[in-house]
Amino acid sequence: MTKLFVPADVAALALGANEVTDVLTRAAATRGLSIEIVRTGSRGMAWLEPLIEVETANGRVGYGPVSAGDIPGLLDAGLLTGGAHPLAIGPVDQHPWMRRQTRLTFARCGVIDPVSLDDCVAHGGFKGLDAALKLGAAPTIEAVTKSGLRGRGGAGFPAGSKWKTAVEAQADQKYIVCNADEGDSGTFADRMIMEGDPMALIEGMAIAAFAIGADKGYVYSRSEYPHANATFGEALDVLRRAGRLGPDALGKRKPFDIELRIGAGSYVCGEETALLESLEGKRGQVRAKPPLPAHRGLFGKPTVINNVLTLATVPWVLAHGADAYAALGHGRSRGTMPIQLAGNVKYPGLFEAPFGLTLGEIVNDIGGGTASGRPVRAVQCGGPLGAYFPPALFNTPYDYEAFAARDGLIGHGGIVVFDDTVNMAAQARFAMEFCAVESCGKCTPCRIGSVRGQEVIDRIVAGERREMNMRLLEDLCRTLKLGSLCALGGFTPYPVMSAVRHFPEDFQRAAAQTERQEALP
Repeated sequence: MTKLFVPADVAALALGANEVTDVLTRAAATRGLSIEIVRTGSRGMAWLEPLIEVETANGRVGYGPVSAGDIPGLLDAGLLTGGAHPLAIGPVDQHPWMRRQTRLTFARCGVIDPVSLDDCVAHGGFKGLDAALKLGAAPTIEAVTKSGLRGRGGAGFPAGSKWKTAVEAQADQKYIVCNADEGDSGTFADRMIMEGDPMALIEGMAIAAFAIGADKGYVYSRSEYPHANATFGEALDVLRRAGRLGPDALGKRKPFDIELRIGAGSYVCGEETALLESLEGKRGQVRAKPPLPAHRGLFGKPTVINNVLTLATVPWVLAHGADAYAALGHGRSRGTMPIQLAGNVKYPGLFEAPFGLTLGEIVNDIGGGTASGRPVRAVQCGGPLGAYFPPALFNTPYDYEAFAARDGLIGHGGIVVFDDTVNMAAQARFAMEFCAVESCGKCTPCRIGSVRGQEVIDRIVAGERREMNMRLLEDLCRTLKLGSLCALGGFTPYPVMSAVRHFPEDFQRAAAQTERQEALP
C-alpha cells in the first residue's frame, strides 16, 4: 500500500485540498490502486498548496499546487512511485525553501498525522517532557533560562524569568495559560501548530506545569480558528485516553489537564491581562500592572502566560539541551523564529530560521520579492501595530534589539509586503482606525487618542494647516506611546510615525493633490 500525505491545514483546504483528496480516493479505487491518505498539517509553502506528498524508497516526493483536475494526469505519470510531472517538486526535504530552514518548532508540521500519538512519538514527541521529569523542576527552569528562549508573542520577555517568578510565588494553586489568540494581520504560525502538531504545544504546557507546580492549563484560542480548535480538541482527547493528560500526566500521581477556551475575536484579548479577564468570564479589558500575572493572574493565582510558539519550542530545548538552542541566533535573540511572509510577496508562507537574517534576505531572497513584479516599497513587521520599513533599512538584522534600535518590532514574526502602489498616508490612518475599533476603552489615550489621530491624519491629507497638524500628530503619538495602559495604544505610534518618517512624500502628495483639486474652477 502506498502512503500519500495531503494537508488538512485551513490554507490548503481553502485551495481545494478536500476536493483533491476525494478525487484521488475515487480515482485510486477505480484503477484498483492500494493507497492510504494521511491528512497532515502544512509544510508552510503556501504558494504550493495543496501539496501532495508520496512516500517512496527515496523519501517523500512532492507535487504542487495540485487541483482536483490534475489527479488523472498525475496518476498516469506515476504519482505513486514519485514519477516525473510538471507539478513535481522532488524530495520535499530537499526543496530550496525547506533546505535553507532550521526547523525546530515546526520540525513535525506537515510531516505527521497531527492527532496520532504514535506518529508524534516516532518523530521525537514527548522526549522533552521525559527529560524534564528526569531533571526535576528547578533544573528544567534553569535549562529554559539558559537557552535564551524568549516570548514569541511580541515583547520578547525571557521565558525562564517568567517561570522562575511564578515558581517563587506562594499559592495553593497555579496555572499555565497559552495565549493562542493570534490576531495580527499576516500571521498564522499558531494556527499551523494547532492544526499540524498540537501535541508539541501540549507537551510544552506539561513541561511548564511540571516546572512551576501547576496542575491545570488553559489554551485561549479564537472563534475564527474552527479547524485549529477542532484538531487541538481531538489531540487533547487522544492524550487523555493515553494517560498523558489527566490524573497521572506528570507521573507519581501528579495531575495535569488542559482546557480549550474560545474567545470571540477581540484583538485586545491577545494582551495577557485582558485574556485573563476573558477567561474568568468578564469583559476583555486590560488590567493595570503590577501585580504581574506571575504573582496574581488567573482567578488571583500565580499564572505563567506564554504564547503558542514559545511553549511549542520548550520540548526541543529540553530534548536537545539549552546549549544547542542558545548556539543558534543573533545577539540576545537566541534560537529560531518562525517568520511568516504574507501580503504582496511571490513566495508566501512560514520560514523557520535562526535570528540574524537581514530583512532584505527575508523579503527578496526567501520571499522572492513582490508577487506583482513591481518594486518593494515597504514591509510591515510585527502585525498591524508594527513599523513600516523601507528598502533602505533592509540591512537590518532580524532580531529584537536590532529592530528596536530602528523603532521597529519583531512581534509575532509576521512580515507583510507592499509594492510601490501602496499609499502610506492611508496605511497610517488605518493604524489609528484599527486602534479605535479594537480598543477595550479602559484608558483615555487609546480610546480617545486613536479617534483624534484619524481626524488629524484626515486634516493633513486634506491640506489643512499641514505643518501644525504634523506636529500635533507626533505629539499625539507620544501620548499614546507613553500613556496607554497596554501595547494596543502603546504600539499604534509605530506604524503611524514610521510611515511619516520614511514616506513623507505620501502625506505631502495627498495634501498637494487636494489643494490642486480645490484650486480648479
